Amino acid sequence: MNKIYLTIALLVTSMTNSFAQQDVEGSKDHPMFPNRMKNYFISDYKNNFDAADFNLAPEGSKMITKEGTKTTIHYQFNVDVVQQKPSVLQILRNYEAAVKKIGGETVFFNVGEAKGVFKIINSNAEVWVKVETGGNDDNDFYELTILEIENMKQEISSNTILSALNNDGHIALYINFETGKSAIKIESQTIIDQIVEMLKSNPTIRISIEGHTDNVGNLQSNQSLSENRAKAVVNAIVTKGIDKSRLSSKGWGQTKPMNDNKTEDEKAKNRRVEIVKV
Repeated sequence: MNKIYLTIALLVTSMTNSFAQQDVEGSKDHPMFPNRMKNYFISDYKNNFDAADFNLAPEGSKMITKEGTKTTIHYQFNVDVVQQKPSVLQILRNYEAAVKKIGGETVFFNVGEAKGVFKIINSNAEVWVKVETGGNDDNDFYELTILEIENMKQEISSNTILSALNNDGHIALYINFETGKSAIKIESQTIIDQIVEMLKSNPTIRISIEGHTDNVGNLQSNQSLSENRAKAVVNAIVTKGIDKSRLSSKGWGQTKPMNDNKTEDEKAKNRRVEIVKV
């Protein structure tokens, strides 16, 4: 009888451990960081509008508070795996590389404090990222905090676009894209619709769609990003019934800024798509 009880107890324990290693219900990796550290699962997940503090100097001597859409993901190491946990440096470097790949920068990096803070200014968005590791001094867990500040919004009509093209020959539009990508965000579809309406009402007009970036990141990646975003706008217009022969696209990267790129507001204005009358 004792043997039976022991077998059942072991089975229940095994099932509990197996269940515990699964991601908590309703959780998911953030789309900016889809590749978590190997053998970690999500044990806690929160997503709402909130504030978060980010280190700018060691030991919290200088902090900055930001408000926006805050995602907090707590990753726990799978204890059932017979494998050495990554070091603090490995975890921080992993996310530093991921941030750099999408044009971000390192704001604070301290292995002793087991913490890294990164900033991404792109696609008319300001994103702050904090990575903290810990747990018995051997990285049983690490926590990822991502705070996204609302994108610049622009209300514009087809008549405004037409007037600017006729008077100035071009107009700067602030179309929001996914960070580091060329996918147009839903909130910017209204701008696409106004471009389409203007073109449908003026069938002889031909335009060039030209992408621009700020100076965050490197020349090559910004050039490629600006080209891909310009093409994405062209494709979005074509899918709504405009003949592609009336459209062309070009990317300028960071080579034609509207200002000095010294402040966040200046950088935001440089991240634009211009419609140029051909």
